[in-house]
Parts: sequence; structure tokens; C-alpha cells
Amino acid sequence: MKSIVVLISGNGSNLQAIIDQCATNKIAGKITAVISNKPGAYGLQRAEQANIPAHVVDNRDYAERADYDTALMECIDQYQPDLVVLAGFMRILTSDFVEHYHGKMLNIHPSLLPKYKGLHTHQRAIEAGDTEHGASVHFVTPDLDGGPVIIQSRVPVFAEDDADELAQRVQQQERNIYPLVVSWFCAERLMMDQDKVIMDSIPLGSNGYAAD
Repeated sequence: MKSIVVLISGNGSNLQAIIDQCATNKIAGKITAVISNKPGAYGLQRAEQANIPAHVVDNRDYAERADYDTALMECIDQYQPDLVVLAGFMRILTSDFVEHYHGKMLNIHPSLLPKYKGLHTHQRAIEAGDTEHGASVHFVTPDLDGGPVIIQSRVPVFAEDDADELAQRVQQQERNIYPLVVSWFCAERLMMDQDKVIMDSIPLGSNGYAAD
């Protein structure tokens, strides 16, 4: 069983999806800790309800980003994780932190990367007149939202959509694809080699895994 540490900042809906998949043995891993940078994050309650150790490493307690990341690493590393999962963790991480977990840290981003890195992705997709939008799971590298894509899920953008409606549609897909990728990693089907995604020993293209 792989040791999984999940980092959150808020509601933790993707965390819950992974908890549920672990509970039904669809993921060959165990969430050994949940860590939040925000004390009031609801995801901490989700962890406690699932009897998972929950920690707060509050970024407001650290004047320097590097000092915060060092404290966060110390908290994570006591669980000797095989995988670190960013599930709505709203922090830009230092290069030293990212390199420390090279090849074993995942993130999910609410856009079809490389489109719309950063924030406000749903509104940006609407304003651009896009007809489709979606989510991407990727390995984390020092390039913000720029690591190699593992899988993407697409949703339609309707003329009457506002950002909240589009976000809900994307979040439904996130809860499907994120646990799937975690299961691949824990089954040792997935790895990153020289900033490329390798799935079942086969390099994936720039859009990651795709199946009908």
C-alpha cells in the first residue's frame, strides 16, 4: 500500500473522492495524512471523519515562502509519502519544495492545459468564447501549472453559462479523473521521466492519456 499525503486549502471535494476510492480498495494506497494551510478548511473535517491524521501548517505564521515550505516538508516527510496530492492547495510552491518531491507530486488544474494557467480559469474560458473547457491532472514541476499532463477531461461550454455553472460541470469530472490517476500511480503504472509522462511503459503525448 502506497502512502499518500494530500494537501488542501478548502472544501476538499477531490480529497473526498480519493478517500472513497481508497475505502473501496480501488486505490492500492492509504491516505496517511491531510495537511491544510488554512485552519478552517472543511477538508480537515473530512479527514477526521475518515480517521486520517489532519494537520494545519498555517502560511500566515511564516514571513518567507521558503520558511513555510520547509515547515510543510517536515510535516509531510514524517509520513514518508510515496505520493503527494495537491487537492485545491492554493499555494505557489518553491522550486526546492517541488524538486524534493520530483516525480511523486500530482496536481489537478481546472482548465485544458496549457490553456489558462493560474486563477479564474472558468471566467477566462467564457470570455474567450471557448466551446469546451475541462480539467487536467499533471505532475508538478517548478513551472506553475506547467508540468506534463497525465489526463484531461473535457466539458461543453454553453452560451448561457456563468463561471459558477461551468465550475460545477468541471468539478464533476475532476472527481472522476483525479482518483483514477492516483490509482494508476499507486499501481505503479504511471511515472514521470525527464518531464514526460510514462504510462504502462509508453510515453504519452502532450495531452496525456486519452481513451474513447
